[in-house]
Amino acid sequence: MHYNSSRTGVRLIGPKPEWARTDGGEAGMHPSNIHDNAYAFGSIDFTGDMPVILGPDGPSLGGFVCPATVIGADRWMLGQLKAGDRIRFIAVSLEEADEARAATKEQLRTLTPCGSGPCPRSRPQGEPLPSPVYHQTELQDGTRLVFRLAGDEFLLVEFGELVLDIELRFKAHGLMLELEKQQLAGIVEMTPGIRSLQLHYDPEQVQLSALVENVVSATAALTANDDLKVPSRIVHLPLSWNDKACQLAVEKYMQSVRKDAPWCPDNLEFIRRINGLDSIDAVKKIVFDASYVVMGLGDVYLGAPVATPLDPRHRLVTTKYNPARTWTAENSVGIGGSYLCIYGMEGPGGYQFIGRTLQMWNRYRQTREFDQPWLLRFFDQIRFYEVSDQELLEIRRQFPLGQYPIRIEETEFSLAAYQAFLTVTADDIATFTGQRQQAFDKELQRWKDSGQINFSAETPVHETGHEEALPEGCAAVESEAAGSIWQVVVKPGDQVKKGDLVVVLESMKMEIEVHSPEDGVIDKILCQPGQSVHSGQQLLVLKHTA
Repeated sequence: MHYNSSRTGVRLIGPKPEWARTDGGEAGMHPSNIHDNAYAFGSIDFTGDMPVILGPDGPSLGGFVCPATVIGADRWMLGQLKAGDRIRFIAVSLEEADEARAATKEQLRTLTPCGSGPCPRSRPQGEPLPSPVYHQTELQDGTRLVFRLAGDEFLLVEFGELVLDIELRFKAHGLMLELEKQQLAGIVEMTPGIRSLQLHYDPEQVQLSALVENVVSATAALTANDDLKVPSRIVHLPLSWNDKACQLAVEKYMQSVRKDAPWCPDNLEFIRRINGLDSIDAVKKIVFDASYVVMGLGDVYLGAPVATPLDPRHRLVTTKYNPARTWTAENSVGIGGSYLCIYGMEGPGGYQFIGRTLQMWNRYRQTREFDQPWLLRFFDQIRFYEVSDQELLEIRRQFPLGQYPIRIEETEFSLAAYQAFLTVTADDIATFTGQRQQAFDKELQRWKDSGQINFSAETPVHETGHEEALPEGCAAVESEAAGSIWQVVVKPGDQVKKGDLVVVLESMKMEIEVHSPEDGVIDKILCQPGQSVHSGQQLLVLKHTA
């Protein structure tokens, strides 16, 4: 377990996966990148080559592959982990997961523990793993539906091929509306993705087989939808281009996660290069000319939209961070694959930064823009206008209070009209995407040649490190947790008093302050920014003062 873990996610260090494909295509350069779908609690999310077990405060939607999920009966164990602990996964069937859930409930009812730890499970050596694909079928128009297990409490319904196709998003939307109308027992929540609909269900209220049967029956209502129209709004948002908060996040990433990443130190230059554009101004023009249609909400957190440009000629394709950032400022705006995301709150993230905007979620009150806590709706269209970083700070102060009105135009989105537009502009779109693909392939080959396509994280969480023999009259200032040195705020010869700040650690996705235990003079500094340290490791030598 990596020191940068918390309730949002448990980062793991271990064997690098072998990928079955070379890249994620329109979803991003790394093979872990997929078209965004909902995440189940306990999903093992590969953010590039680093697995992260998503916790109770983790993202609800995202664009990384999740090959496995911790079952509901065992999720309590995640809260007992600490940096340096070792984890081994055991494959279980859906039936075994149901039995484990029943056993756990019985233990809680009777307060009878199962031994001194988790109930033992093992899988006979050589026994094949259970398939995650529970059922497959087709719509009347031939669109393939795959029902994929996402743990023992979630079902992911995937539409069609692994491509960005707004028509597939319409199909997922239509199925969600039909299931809402039927109000089936046992469905806790429904979350649409780019080409999927995830169902969170209660296994004690509905059997999976019955749920799938009901969903298949509901798809019969999804007739040809070329004439489908949905309400839409054009929402104009201020954007601070290359905002200082985004630059700070890149700086933190380089210091504590990966300093040699190809997208560092300038995400905008990386976006320019991977899309084959002549200048960063060309990147900027495309962003401000684009109209981004909202395909999903809750991408990462709190009503954060995942959106893609309606016009394919405005689709800048990037890859997501590998591994993901540990910190992103609230309402940063980034591009990952063909998608744009506005981060709903401060937290981790993997999209390439372009700037920062105003709040997506209102914690305070209802206003003209916030008749519900989240700002945007499915199929809204986002258009940006530029403001300075200082202007944005004032806008962000005013907006949640209803003191900064934004322009919102009511309209509708017609699938037939959109498909007609694609037909008329097909040649221009083909030229643009062809040039973009050439730049993408060139960058991918450069990564392979340089070895940057993969990343292996190491951290000395078990090592004791070098311990100084303390001279007489001196004391050590020790690290209070496993982590990375973010900042050393003193230098040799500085006089400090008891309680003064001397070092700042980054650990568990927080900044942890280390204070001087007594009055004294800094004799020696034993650490430096970016260095990984373990709990109890000596950071400074402090000389006593009379």
